Amino acid sequence: MSGFKEKLSEYISFTEENLRKYNTHSETMSAQKNLIDAMNYSLEAGGKRIRPVLVYSFCNALGGDYRKAAAPAAAIEMIHTFSLIHDDLPAMDNDDFRRGKPSCHKAFGEAMAILAGDALSVQPFEIIANDSSLTAEQKVKIISCLAKAVGREGMIGGQVIDMENEERTDVDEANLRNMYRHKTGQLIAVSCIMGCICAGADEAKIQAAADYGFKLGLAFQIIDDILDVTSTTEELGKPVGSDAEENKTTFVTLYGVEKAQEIANSITEDALGCLEVFGKDAFLTELTEMLLKRKN
Repeated sequence: MSGFKEKLSEYISFTEENLRKYNTHSETMSAQKNLIDAMNYSLEAGGKRIRPVLVYSFCNALGGDYRKAAAPAAAIEMIHTFSLIHDDLPAMDNDDFRRGKPSCHKAFGEAMAILAGDALSVQPFEIIANDSSLTAEQKVKIISCLAKAVGREGMIGGQVIDMENEERTDVDEANLRNMYRHKTGQLIAVSCIMGCICAGADEAKIQAAADYGFKLGLAFQIIDDILDVTSTTEELGKPVGSDAEENKTTFVTLYGVEKAQEIANSITEDALGCLEVFGKDAFLTELTEMLLKRKN
């Protein structure tokens, strides 16, 4: 376990270092200081950095140098942070806290939070395009996969399904799985895919990584559903009970906590099965099990 913790800490430290590097102030951008401050406020708020860690760990599992995956790893964390900033807005989930401190719109105002999210949604593609470690072919493939995972067929499309479900009383498990696949699964799956591309993997490995990512994303979201009713605001770093407040159907409202946990356990086992193609990589195995048992 100590080796796992050391590697996880190494990956997270590398992520933090790169996020600071990619979003520093410069004299030529003094007029945009407030925007950059708002971006960094949310980027540097902490979090588990699971998506960049997945980029590095799949690259590493395939014999690649994870440091060459710095750009896509930072990119996915920026995209994830943009989604959180916009999720918290009054027009969306209307949450005042994120990662234990005031949401971006509470700290910088609604207009600046929208713009900070917008900037974090496009800067990732510049970072990848300008990277010196990846080939042109790798960059094109990564940008294409990432754009699809974020847009109408991906995370943003999932957010639309989530919002529309709040007005429905007939949401079932199939609908939830579809929504979670888009809203959560796409960014997790593309993290795994990008790590494979950085290592020069073949299509079979990329597909296996995607299958793992979608399963992990579903289990991750079900655990979120459970924590929303079993955790505390202090432990979770954001308001608990928000699903019920927003009238959301979740795996917990459908099946209760115990059954939801059983489903998450089963899906996690399926995700672990996908790792056989990667020689049941020890780090990825421990990471998967850690995410199932997380408390925030």
